[in-house]
Amino acid sequence: MSCFVGCFDAFREVFNPASIKGKDVHASYYLNVLQPKKPIRVAITGVAGQIGYALLPMIANGDMFGPDQEVIIQGVDLNIDAVRENLKGIQMELDDGYYPLLKQVIFTTDPNVAFQDADVAILLGAFPRKQGMERKDLMEKNISIFKTMGTAIEKNASKDIKVLVVGNPANTNCLVCSQFAPSIPKKNFSALTRLDHNRARGQIALKAGVQLNEVSNVCIWGNHSSTQYPDVCHGTIGGKPIESVLAKEKNWLKSEFISMIQTRGAAIINARKASSALSAARGITNHMHDWICGTSTPGEYVSMAVFTDGTDGYGVDKGLIYSFPVTCKGNGEWEIVKGLPIDDFSRQKMKATEQELAEERTLARVEEFLQPVGSKSGRMNMNV
Repeated sequence: MSCFVGCFDAFREVFNPASIKGKDVHASYYLNVLQPKKPIRVAITGVAGQIGYALLPMIANGDMFGPDQEVIIQGVDLNIDAVRENLKGIQMELDDGYYPLLKQVIFTTDPNVAFQDADVAILLGAFPRKQGMERKDLMEKNISIFKTMGTAIEKNASKDIKVLVVGNPANTNCLVCSQFAPSIPKKNFSALTRLDHNRARGQIALKAGVQLNEVSNVCIWGNHSSTQYPDVCHGTIGGKPIESVLAKEKNWLKSEFISMIQTRGAAIINARKASSALSAARGITNHMHDWICGTSTPGEYVSMAVFTDGTDGYGVDKGLIYSFPVTCKGNGEWEIVKGLPIDDFSRQKMKATEQELAEERTLARVEEFLQPVGSKSGRMNMNV
């Protein structure tokens, strides 16, 4: 009996959280085997929209955080009858869909409830630009929305929350949101350009006639808008430079390809009379998976719009949310890929999209646009 007690005490000492510092193997075993994973709380705004409907099963099925990670979904949308009824139907479908990793679903009209203890936030909802609307008017509406979201995150969420903004203008909405959640590190805020990244990768694969996984390291610079710069200068097809494999398509790469990616969202709306909900949901899932779990292939980089602090190495102005090629280490850690050679053509494109973001930032700082929380802001939009 004394031998058993001694062995148990030794085992307890090895796997005691206070004594595992520096013992990586033991720590990993304790945290991942003996100690069950804590469910990830995912707050989603605009959850009743088309993107939300496409995104929910991807989260519930483990596509976003892995096949052994339970999730709690905390969705919020507008407090109107049609939306509430829609959410009831979505709840029924989640109940019927057999998602073993889905621990709980909370749908609410109160952002404070949705962001309570949230580990991840995906902000889908934004005010759409309507015909005849001035750019500053659009910014005013969205500042009101994202001031409310940022304030609710600051008050209720985990201080290590990872926030992904999807609702357009996504980059500047992300910047505004971060300003109203000052205790959350700026590196924990990102805007979605993975959709654009996936679009670029897909079009290169189609043009080259290869499988998608043979295309690597394309990237998106700048804004999620028609000024974005989809860059293939550093990308490869089967390990060979894209510009070499597609040497006969040089003019296409410098013109039609770029404009196609820049306007792809509008083209999809024209074709299906609705936004690119499915591909957007997939891009969101890819983005969050790599951010939390890490990129799967050494040397692979992806595109994320992140906060600029003057250390990016490409001369981008401070205080923007700008898309760069990044590597993700997992656990919410990312790094901008530095030292990529930039030719004059690319530099011009990168500066043009930076200028647009600087103009949006100027509009966002105008005092009259900072509407009080709770002011009438209109209906959110989920178009990307």
